[in-house]
Amino acid sequence: MKSSKWLRIALWLSIITIVYNIAEGLVSVYFGSTDDTLVLLGFGVDSFVEVISGIGILHMVIRMQHSEIKDHDKFERLALRITGIAFILLAIGLIAGSILKLITKSTPETTLPGIIIASLSIITMYLLMNYKLKAGKALNSKAITADAHCTKTCLYLSFILLASSLLYEFVKINYIDVAGSIGIAWYAFSEGRESLEKARKNQLSCGCSGNCH
Repeated sequence: MKSSKWLRIALWLSIITIVYNIAEGLVSVYFGSTDDTLVLLGFGVDSFVEVISGIGILHMVIRMQHSEIKDHDKFERLALRITGIAFILLAIGLIAGSILKLITKSTPETTLPGIIIASLSIITMYLLMNYKLKAGKALNSKAITADAHCTKTCLYLSFILLASSLLYEFVKINYIDVAGSIGIAWYAFSEGRESLEKARKNQLSCGCSGNCH
């Protein structure tokens, strides 16, 4: 009975993660492109990539309702590969965008949307991470616990966005937006590389920037 309850909670946590990342991605990409804020644009694209990963996790939780999960199935491995490639392409795009911004010396109009979005994301990701950890512990599930640690990585990205947005809003130095973009690029590359590695080795452990133990 308890197991059934926590499986339903885990299912809803996966759905909320997907829906939130879609909304966050749409808003972030819109304001990132209109305000010429590369770090916010990169954060938004990262949210869309997280949706692909989230769909794989949702599929896995649905499978858990029928049997114990010991490894990823074909669909989840495909989702991991697509996620990994998308993250690496995002990292390359952010590096290229950062170089272009330095050459053209273009500056964001404002980073206020980034401050608001990052603050909401920090609260949301913190709550999702904690509830996923509780669900993982209650179900004795390494997979759900690993997903919670992946959510922790999203939390770190939100702090990068918040820090760079706040600093730029106060001092208006273009290098801050570029530095934040490179920070997100580094996380994106790490996540992409480890997602591909996780798909290759068929691991249930988190492939997010080495933050899972």
